[in-house]
Amino acid sequence: MESARIVGGLARYTGDFALAEDVAQEALAEALVGWSTSGVPDNPTGWLLSVGRRRAIDAFRRRSTRDDRYARLARDLDDHVPGADELFDPDAIDDDVLALVFTACHPLLSKDARVALTLRVVGGLTSDEIASALFVPVPTVQARITRAKKTLAAAQVPFAVPEPDERAARLGSVLNVLYLVFTEGSSASGGETWIRTDLAQEAVRLARVLVQLTPEPEALGMLALLELTSARFPARLDASGRPVLLEDQDRSRWDRTAIQRGRAALASAAAAGRGLGPYGLQAAIAACHAEAS
Repeated sequence: MESARIVGGLARYTGDFALAEDVAQEALAEALVGWSTSGVPDNPTGWLLSVGRRRAIDAFRRRSTRDDRYARLARDLDDHVPGADELFDPDAIDDDVLALVFTACHPLLSKDARVALTLRVVGGLTSDEIASALFVPVPTVQARITRAKKTLAAAQVPFAVPEPDERAARLGSVLNVLYLVFTEGSSASGGETWIRTDLAQEAVRLARVLVQLTPEPEALGMLALLELTSARFPARLDASGRPVLLEDQDRSRWDRTAIQRGRAALASAAAAGRGLGPYGLQAAIAACHAEAS
């Protein structure tokens, strides 16, 4: 989540999604070196944003030799130098993370690209971690992310939360990505295990972040579905690692805390009074299974 805040904040200031991630990585690398000797600053996020912003200005200046537009961008950023506290505005940062989610899941991108880009910029996973999670070579992950960034740049996709009239349609793309990530974790298509708990839990975590930022009924329905489904993970496999059918599972091993969270999210989705969408309906079915003895 913290890396998403950094990338999102820098994307807002630079207007360049790809550059934002690059300079965020440079800022983090500088922090690893500097903080080991000088100590962690009082506002580490603000410090990282300030350093990333300076690196972005340097990058624009280097590009200005090829294009005058970058010289103007560098001057614009240099004209106003906010302090760390101003850079770290919690309300603005939350909006930045939400914009980051919608940008990474833009419908222009292929399904595979959306998943890889979301895990990188929102989940904070490295290319190696994404490759391990998705059972694809590291160069494939890197190529997908690079192509995704180029596609967004070529289409001049704005780094912003969609307007209300567009948000509902775009939210569907975001939820689809989270569902794909969770499904790959809960029923792994490759590797030696039937369940990739780490990948599935990453989808749950991202769904929680999304609900915190935009508590739409269908986002709540998605969160409920993921919580209720992941609650069964402890009983999904037998001692030899083979899958256990739902009717044969030891329900005493189900995660009761996850079930409670799922029920709460489902209740919030229903309380909106707009009816349950596809994910909410699946969550309602999962809740019935959770209540059965």
